[in-house]
Amino acid sequence: MVSSRSLKDRSPHWVRQAARGLTRGAGMATASRRGVPDYFVIGAKRGGTTSLFRYLRMHPGVLGLFPRSRETKSTDYFFGGAPKGETWYRSHFYPETVMARHTRRLGYRPVVGEASPYYVWDPRIAPLARAVNPEARAIMLVRDPVERAFSHWQERVQNGVEPLSFPDALDAEASRTAGELERMGADPSYHGEAHDWYSYRARGIYRPQLENWCTAFPREQLLVVRSEDMYADVQGTFDTVCDFLGIARHALPTTERFNASRRPDLPAATGAELYDYYAPFNADLAQWLGRPLGWAAPPA
Repeated sequence: MVSSRSLKDRSPHWVRQAARGLTRGAGMATASRRGVPDYFVIGAKRGGTTSLFRYLRMHPGVLGLFPRSRETKSTDYFFGGAPKGETWYRSHFYPETVMARHTRRLGYRPVVGEASPYYVWDPRIAPLARAVNPEARAIMLVRDPVERAFSHWQERVQNGVEPLSFPDALDAEASRTAGELERMGADPSYHGEAHDWYSYRARGIYRPQLENWCTAFPREQLLVVRSEDMYADVQGTFDTVCDFLGIARHALPTTERFNASRRPDLPAATGAELYDYYAPFNADLAQWLGRPLGWAAPPA
């Protein structure tokens, strides 16, 4: 039997585009009766945001973005100062009648949210997210920053936008991203690709990103999870996330890792330099979190 998803995938591009336009138009027409996100998975890039979002979507009390058939992870609404407007954004969520129906089915209110690792990295987004829902909860996955940086570079190579070797890309980072934050501050509509694509080293300094988020939201509305802990104990970590979101615990049908990639070996000299570089930042983050992080260079 051919699924409706398969039929959609086989449809001509113009048909798919027209269907999306009609669906979004229907959502926008009823936006005043639709809700807002209950949670955001805000990062870090290459830290496991896709995996966590997929695990959440396996939970009967976690609804997908509207329409659910697309299983979209993020709206990217806040990029460039949220230019599409709140009516467009609300069209991705559900009317109260739908939420009430699921509440009766579950015995508790379901949640709906989105995931984008850029949300914590762009310092302008936290207040925009608060303006949408000051009660929203945020989950941040933090990964060994050396491993994260190397995985980030590999993804850029695979996407065809990184011609440099990893050591050369690290050396070029400062010049590539020079002036980006200043331009972002001066122009709310500016979305800098260099700031997103080539921030290999800077993006692993987590504490300033978390503190910036906490200027808009109370600290108790932020959950920080080590990526290594999630992959070592997916179900246990998922239980913690469920408790944080106020939904019943749920046994996951699979704990496979999503969006993983095969990669070459990290150059030893580059890895050693990065572990030395990040050591004080990691210690600072551990102090802020009140727990050890365990990110250290492997034995030689």
